[in-house]
Amino acid sequence: MRRHTTPLLGLLGAGALVVALTGCSSDSADAEGSATGAPITIATTPVGDDPTAANPVEVLADKLEAATGRSVEIRDVPDYLSVVEAIRSDHVDFGIMSGFPSALAMNTGEVDALLAWKGSDAPVSTCVVLDDSLVRSLTDLKGKTVAFADQASSSGYFMPVYMLHEAGLERGTDYEAIFAGGHEGSFAALEQGQVDAACTAVMLTQLGEPMFPFAAGEWRGVGESPSMPIQGAILARQSLDDETRTQLQDALPKVFSEENAEALGAYSGFIGLEEIIDPSPAEFQSFIDIAAVAGVELSDLEG
Repeated sequence: MRRHTTPLLGLLGAGALVVALTGCSSDSADAEGSATGAPITIATTPVGDDPTAANPVEVLADKLEAATGRSVEIRDVPDYLSVVEAIRSDHVDFGIMSGFPSALAMNTGEVDALLAWKGSDAPVSTCVVLDDSLVRSLTDLKGKTVAFADQASSSGYFMPVYMLHEAGLERGTDYEAIFAGGHEGSFAALEQGQVDAACTAVMLTQLGEPMFPFAAGEWRGVGESPSMPIQGAILARQSLDDETRTQLQDALPKVFSEENAEALGAYSGFIGLEEIIDPSPAEFQSFIDIAAVAGVELSDLEG
């Protein structure tokens, strides 16, 4: 495909959360001034590895190109935190983030939110076990090993850790946590018997293959997390020119529309949710308590 440029590897390791999000932004030669006519760049994490399926990242780029009349370049990064760092350091124009990494990034004061999607009343996360597992409830995970996507994933870490906390289980004390580098890694670890449960987004379990590898009768969901006030956000570099900013705010709601729901795959979870243009940092404050339970104090991550 024409868009994929050199991956932005090594920007940010999952264990370097505080250092990376509180450090000084790096300079970029193309970060200032108008970008009229220049490609729009987006940082994304891998979404699906089925070579026979349409890549929703490519579909997203296609739709955005049609809506803006500008080319779109995709910059691959390994995890959610690297998306934040790519934006904060002016390496890309924007990224699409779920609620918690959006809150972490906004709290630094070094990125902007172009728009946010309000959450629905539906539960965000569940913990998946194989159907023959003896685990029947969240409390049965005491003494077990649980896989999480990565440390900045709303549905794959923050919400399930909070869910387990509410069930009386604390990470590192009552269960062992491993970070699999993404939802797919969590599913693979469960399938291979490396963990007792994989905590993930309810939405992924509903999408089925290739996003969720288990067929009906092969798995069970154990527990459901609360809903989130903000489901996700479009975060942009602060040096983004006004014309591109306006184009994205006009185009992205059209891209995330019902007619594109099937083609957008894993990104379709934002479709149909109420949009907030130019959300303020206050919109993300309700995440602080839950993040503290997961071991991350947002107030400590101010830039």
